This record gives sequence, structure tokens and C-alpha cells, in this order.
Amino acid sequence: MRGGQPGGGAASGRHARTSFWRIPCCAGAALDELGQEQVLHRLTGGAHAAAWVSASGQVQLVREDVGRHNALDKLIGAQLRWGNDPRAGFVLVTSRASYEMVHKTAAAGIGCLAAVSAPTAHAVRLAESAGLTLVGFARGQRCTAYTFPDTITA
Repeated sequence: MRGGQPGGGAASGRHARTSFWRIPCCAGAALDELGQEQVLHRLTGGAHAAAWVSASGQVQLVREDVGRHNALDKLIGAQLRWGNDPRAGFVLVTSRASYEMVHKTAAAGIGCLAAVSAPTAHAVRLAESAGLTLVGFARGQRCTAYTFPDTITA
């Protein structure tokens, strides 16, 4: 999963979802895999994680931090460092989705942010305007698409 240039998103005014694939609503398997990768959380019980999930639903990168925003920043940085195509997967976070997290995700050219909890109302509005698919309550084989439900597959 190499190649691709980050771009698009809210910062550039382009819609991140223009060339985004349909994401599977298969957070259950990815969450199970993510839980196994959360070393800091197992040790402390107080860390958030952000994961890069491939189009096939496999966790490929995980970053943890006591702050949910920091975990996302670390993940986006790792994505850029490795040169992964930001359109070839989605971000899964073990927290709620705030408008700041939506902005960071869209600015990185990533087309979807999935969270295990609810997004804020401002996050939903920003995701809509940025062209970002925003998913909340991603648990098991169920999720709630707050924006662009046509990008979610069963």
C-alpha cells in the first residue's frame, strides 16, 4: 500500500471523498485487532488509539497516546512518513469524533473517520462540508454513518 500523495480535504477546499472507495462497515474485526495492538492501553487503562484500517478491514498501523488528538496526530504522521495512500483505507479511533479530529483527517486527504463513540454536532457539519465520511458507534458489525452513507457497504 505504497504511493499516493496526501492532499485534498478541508484545508485545500477539495473534497476528500472524490476518489474514495466504499468502506466496509466491519469495525468489529478491526476493533478486535486494534485491541490486541493497544499495548499502552493494556498497561495503563487510560490511552486512546488511532488505527489505519485497509480497504479489506485489516489494521495496518496503530498509534496510542493519553490524548485522543495526539493519537490521531501520530497516526497521520506515520501515514505521511510511510507514504501510504490516504484514500486506500480509513481511520478508526477509540474515542468520540470531535470537529478537530474531522479537520485533521480531511486535511490529510483521508476520506473516512470512524469512531467507537458519537461525533459532536460540529464534527458532523464539518465532515459534511469537507466531503468526509463520518462514522460513529462503530462496534461489531454495526455502525452509524453521519455523513455520506452511500460510501458504507454492508
